[in-house]
Amino acid sequence: MFKTIKNALKTPEIRKKLWYTLLLIVLFRLGCYVTVPGVDVTALNNLMNDSSSSLAGMINLISGGAFSKFSIFAMSITPYITSTIVIQLLGMVIPSLERLTKEGGEDGKQKINKYTKILTIILAFVEAIGVYLSYKSYGVFVDSSFLTGALIITGFIAGTSLLMWLGEQITNKGIGNGISLIIFIGIISRLPSVLVTMYNLMITSNGFSTTGFLTAIGIVIGAIVLVGAVVYMQQAERRIPVQYSKRVVGRKMVGAQNTNIPLKLAMAGVMPIIFASSFLTFPGMIIQIFKPDVATATGFWSVLYKFSTATSSSSVGWGYTIANAAIYLLLIVGFTFFWTYAMTNPAEISANIKKNGGFIPGIRAGKPTTEYLSNVISKVTLFGGFYLAIIAILPMLLRFTSLDITFGGTALLIVVGVAIESIQQLESQLVMRHYKGFLE
Repeated sequence: MFKTIKNALKTPEIRKKLWYTLLLIVLFRLGCYVTVPGVDVTALNNLMNDSSSSLAGMINLISGGAFSKFSIFAMSITPYITSTIVIQLLGMVIPSLERLTKEGGEDGKQKINKYTKILTIILAFVEAIGVYLSYKSYGVFVDSSFLTGALIITGFIAGTSLLMWLGEQITNKGIGNGISLIIFIGIISRLPSVLVTMYNLMITSNGFSTTGFLTAIGIVIGAIVLVGAVVYMQQAERRIPVQYSKRVVGRKMVGAQNTNIPLKLAMAGVMPIIFASSFLTFPGMIIQIFKPDVATATGFWSVLYKFSTATSSSSVGWGYTIANAAIYLLLIVGFTFFWTYAMTNPAEISANIKKNGGFIPGIRAGKPTTEYLSNVISKVTLFGGFYLAIIAILPMLLRFTSLDITFGGTALLIVVGVAIESIQQLESQLVMRHYKGFLE
């Protein structure tokens, strides 16, 4: 990895892309401190310091700290992510959209991108209204007039649109992976606060703490082990051998060859966690919009709210957290199966193998191959689903200990995944440049 970065910095063309990407990242971080007009900063700080407002803490966690300042980037890039997911799901059920995705070529990609942007603006508008109505009763705005509300909502939408543009520029003119890098930077921006927490463990008001020092060392070792395990699982794959017999292509005889079908253990990535988290937290968001005092109230709605927000709040108690974790695990495993089979079709893979004159050793072509692939994919998906669930649930349980550093499992998966993908992007650009120089 370090060798790749070193070689990239030595290459003028790639170094220019790196500097351009860094400039846009700096603009993104500066934008996180630009508050939308019409906000009472003092009232906002008092609200964010109130730990009972779990919804505020959850949104602030997603936006990388931008929400705590009610900045123009408070909603982050989440509307774009949601619209991308919706377009992908619609592409599975709408034939015309599916053809556009698979057979449209570059023109089809541009149309899909256009639809995604339009849906992003619509979702950003809806989310901005929801955020405004949720916090209107808390007195964080200068006044409750229509003009103030319109300014705040417009500011949120403009911020999301600007982030979408920044992501496109990083993808087209930078090192690539623009949207993912924005999410990545938003997450790791919390690292300084983590370092401060660890420093406070070691240096207390009474001086140096040996217990705190050992705890900090344990956190560092645990983080290294966890990151190593995530990297290993992200790169792990189950390879199914495929053998192709000799066949005639044109006037040539193509010899037999052996290859394999790589099946990633975490084929669905973080999508099942995002789906499951949205499914669980959605009722809490809706309840707090219509019942702002539900966090301190009693009754059915209060119980449902506490259960729904147990994913992001440590003030609801062990009972709610354990119940939420159990449902969370089942949802993650279920969504893992849904997403994997939506993106992977065993029958289609089997048909392609048979069409190209191939077969899996020991397995007959046709239906037996489809059944074998389905069986293998099911086992791999089950293992991957439990792996994702453990990574997502572990930080929930750590909140009740002194090891809570507010760095969730989903964030860890995203950070590791984006880091690996960015390094691979740099390596591919270096290889392309070497080939280009050789040919010239």
